[in-house]
Amino acid sequence: MKYLEKENLNELVKEGIHLVDFYAEWCGPCKMLHPVLEKVESKIDVIKVDIDKFENLAMQYRVMSVPTLVFFKDGKPVDGVVGFRSEDELLDIINKL
Repeated sequence: MKYLEKENLNELVKEGIHLVDFYAEWCGPCKMLHPVLEKVESKIDVIKVDIDKFENLAMQYRVMSVPTLVFFKDGKPVDGVVGFRSEDELLDIINKL
């Protein structure tokens, strides 16, 4: 799992499939989601983006609440969900990609 350190998200997601987790340190559901993301990271590259540090990215991807998960394929957002999701729900989306 990677934590975004600088505003280079487009560079990180330009090839392959990626799951970008827009989260906040103060968010309870985000903390609950973390172990689920650890389980699916063997199937997909997971990148965590702190919305308090990267407000521009949160606005660019229209993040209205956290957690917001955006799935990228070859640099383009192809799916997304808001709120806590189970491992099975995430695997269903990943398998469709």
